[in-house]
Amino acid sequence: MAGKDPYSTLGVGRDASDGEIKRAFRKKARQFHPDRNPDDKAAESKFKEVQAAYDQIGTAQSRREYDQQQRMGNMFGGGGNPFGGGNPFGGGGMEDILSQMFGGGAARQANPFGGANPFGGQQRRPQQQTAQVKAQEINVGLDLSMQQVAEGGKFPFTFKRFKKNGNEMETKTVTMNLTIKPGTKHGEKKRLKGQGHDHPEGETGDVVVTIRIDAGEGTYWDGDVLVKEVEVPYSTLVLGGKVEVKLPSGKAGKLTIAANSQPGDRRRMNGAGIEGGPLDLELILMSSENLSKAQLKALQDLSQVGL
Repeated sequence: MAGKDPYSTLGVGRDASDGEIKRAFRKKARQFHPDRNPDDKAAESKFKEVQAAYDQIGTAQSRREYDQQQRMGNMFGGGGNPFGGGNPFGGGGMEDILSQMFGGGAARQANPFGGANPFGGQQRRPQQQTAQVKAQEINVGLDLSMQQVAEGGKFPFTFKRFKKNGNEMETKTVTMNLTIKPGTKHGEKKRLKGQGHDHPEGETGDVVVTIRIDAGEGTYWDGDVLVKEVEVPYSTLVLGGKVEVKLPSGKAGKLTIAANSQPGDRRRMNGAGIEGGPLDLELILMSSENLSKAQLKALQDLSQVGL
């Protein structure tokens, strides 16, 4: 279970806001909860997967730590935690590691992590360095509400970076404030030059902050398009009709549902999203926790005719 991608398990993208992750967890937890699936081992296993995924990325701090470990694991070619405990470098050579981590390019005259020359033999000295190398960038997500984006302001975010201390490299937790202008778009990236990892011999890397707007309950982002889920009764999907929809602007109206519609069908409304952007209305099947006797009787009658 530890090797599963928690984003895939919860059914969200890596650019999902923290609020979207919480809502996706609640939805899947209800779906697979043992109380709703008694004696169902498959549902029980799925419920445990969903819980484990939420433990990994369910809070801002745990998600930040998971994302950092994944980035560093990919950088080092392994899954170890580079920020404490054990050898984060796996079995790879130090020269390869430094090349991946800090952008490569220059031969190194000394071990930037301190101690003896890790490359073996005599230390190599470059005849000349043609270009200054630069440390890899750090990618960070900043979660904001629609109101925060509409008003703008300064918002804090936290990340970890490698900082040079003499001939050694140490990790440092950094909290910075980012100024957001009103109307900033979901997925917009802000590059902070020279605020990332130090390079043992070259240029300090950048920090790239991705804005993630939490659009609220029953909504999610598909790329840069806001999607709002619209619950529709089964009878309306089949026969057609109208359902009430509340837009992000707060306005409410009636949406006409064509006969023989399917869950997952979408209707595009240009200008109805955030800051005049597009809005997709996605039809989902309405689920009822507590059915009345009349509804249960109607379902039993439908089952008798194959529906």
